Amino acid sequence: MNYKKILYFGGQKSGKSRLAEEKTLEISSSKPYYIATYDNSYNDGEMQIRINRHRLQREKKFHTIEERDDLTKVIQKENSYLVDCISMWILNNIDKDEEALLTQLEQLSDIQANIVFVLNDVNSGIIPLEKESRKFVDLTGVIGQKLSSFCDEVYEVKLGIGVQIK
Repeated sequence: MNYKKILYFGGQKSGKSRLAEEKTLEISSSKPYYIATYDNSYNDGEMQIRINRHRLQREKKFHTIEERDDLTKVIQKENSYLVDCISMWILNNIDKDEEALLTQLEQLSDIQANIVFVLNDVNSGIIPLEKESRKFVDLTGVIGQKLSSFCDEVYEVKLGIGVQIK
């Protein structure tokens, strides 16, 4: 079987998760896994509403795995996965070395599995003044480049429309 790696990126609330879910279901031969990367320890009520909405969207279509740090622990060969989202994974791992994150992605690229990644596009604005925000924006750009280098398909999403750029 020919397994695919696919990236959906776009702004917040652009529709990328919905399109990524549809694609994951389309390319899966069995019930796929939804890897939720959000660290729900912040007691953020607004984010809890978003999480609940995402859960309802995927309801019985996916097996859910919550993994905030090491995606290589939960992605195994010959399955299909939706990783939503890489931006939260970056935030969870912001204190780690860039090379460690890139190495983890390289390991994922070698796994014979369908993996659909979701990434927020935060690189179109000005350079943030605050150091931590600047690091997040920089890492998002580096990680996005790494993902697009090994993904078979890359989609930019705006207003709920995905445009394939690779």
